[in-house]
Amino acid sequence: MTCDVPPGEPGGGAGAASPVGGAPPRDKVADRAAVRAFRPQRRVPAIVVAVLLALLGLLVAAEAVSALVGSPLRWLPYDRMLAWAAATPWSHPLFLAGAAIVVLAGLALVAIALVPGRPRLVPVRTGDRDLIIGLRPKSFTRALEHAAEEVPGVRSAHATVRGRTVAVTPATSGWNGEGFGRAVREAVLTRLAGLDPVEPYRVAVNVKERR
Repeated sequence: MTCDVPPGEPGGGAGAASPVGGAPPRDKVADRAAVRAFRPQRRVPAIVVAVLLALLGLLVAAEAVSALVGSPLRWLPYDRMLAWAAATPWSHPLFLAGAAIVVLAGLALVAIALVPGRPRLVPVRTGDRDLIIGLRPKSFTRALEHAAEEVPGVRSAHATVRGRTVAVTPATSGWNGEGFGRAVREAVLTRLAGLDPVEPYRVAVNVKERR
């Protein structure tokens, strides 16, 4: 049995359920700051590109300086490269393949730079722009699992986060009625309201019966 409620509908998001103990006030500026604080910085692609450009610059500088002093290094076969380029038409398969690789690599780097990554931690609201708190994904899902396990009839529960969907799989030893999945979902939504994450989450419950 699956119970699925999208965000924005009654009971469909962290802010839709009744907050436990009163949730911090919503502050869009603080929310954006929290999401940016835990967003991946794309350090690895930036380092790779910086190293490649630095090596290319050093190679060009070394070749230029050596040519100026009258003893070119010729680490690269410029003569053969120029001869091949002069004799190769634009429609040559190798030229087209090389151009396509360069274009794809450039587009990939632009996409990595522009498309925001998912936060490393789950940012939660604090009501203070200067106080940013994030939960580890494992701690976040474990808290939701504990909430599901508090429902009578649940032997164990497993929760995963896929994008902005929390998938909860409670295990039960027998059929517990039509309202069992809804009770699990409401328990998870209540715990979500208590955690008050910055981003809205929808909850999907898939009951697994153990014999």
